[in-house]
Amino acid sequence: MSSSVTALEQGRDLGRKIQPGPILLLGAPGVGKGTQAKELVKLWGIPQISTGDLLRANVAQGTQLGRVAKEIMGRGELVPDSLVNEMVAVRLLEPDTVRGYILDGFPRTLGQANWLDGRLATQVESLPVVAVSIQVNYNQLLRRITGRRNCPVCQTIYNVYMNPPKRDGFCDVEGAALVQRADDTEEVFKERMRAYAALTAPVVDHYREQGRFAEVDGDRPIAVIAAGIVAAVEKLRG
Repeated sequence: MSSSVTALEQGRDLGRKIQPGPILLLGAPGVGKGTQAKELVKLWGIPQISTGDLLRANVAQGTQLGRVAKEIMGRGELVPDSLVNEMVAVRLLEPDTVRGYILDGFPRTLGQANWLDGRLATQVESLPVVAVSIQVNYNQLLRRITGRRNCPVCQTIYNVYMNPPKRDGFCDVEGAALVQRADDTEEVFKERMRAYAALTAPVVDHYREQGRFAEVDGDRPIAVIAAGIVAAVEKLRG
């Protein structure tokens, strides 16, 4: 039995014994937060709460919060923390969040983290947020991002370093010329990394100081990373 399969089974066994509660997944662009969130959703049967999805849903549904957000974005301004907080507050009232949820993109700032902690502290049965950061070294992330190519016809994604096509520059399935997204360049990646570090550092410090922060190695198979996250949550909840 492969190590990734064993890790997956161990992660499932441990996961069934844990009440996950609110879990914040952190990680730089390209570490695979979305992939891991999906793994944890399947394991625990809890929702993934993305502020980007919440914002789009509120705007599309024409809710009161959505109308305010649409007006703000229409002026080219950033949606303020207070409005995002309100959207999250409404989402957390849904019954599927009782056992826990995976937070994606929130809290993004120290102010949001303090607001969320304060809100959860008023709910007797709610567990506090634990934060798990997926770590991948800079050069590996750079290869993941700048090496990405996709087929414009079937949307298959390749990586020239780790998962190259059989014929350089062309899709294995369609034979079409592969393209690189305009923002998958080293310059854009460096800027995104700087912004991520500046924004996230206070959030990381906040949870680390309270003993609610852990790191896992993200340069491993998906199942092994997921098992590492489950083990980290189990330790933080202990």
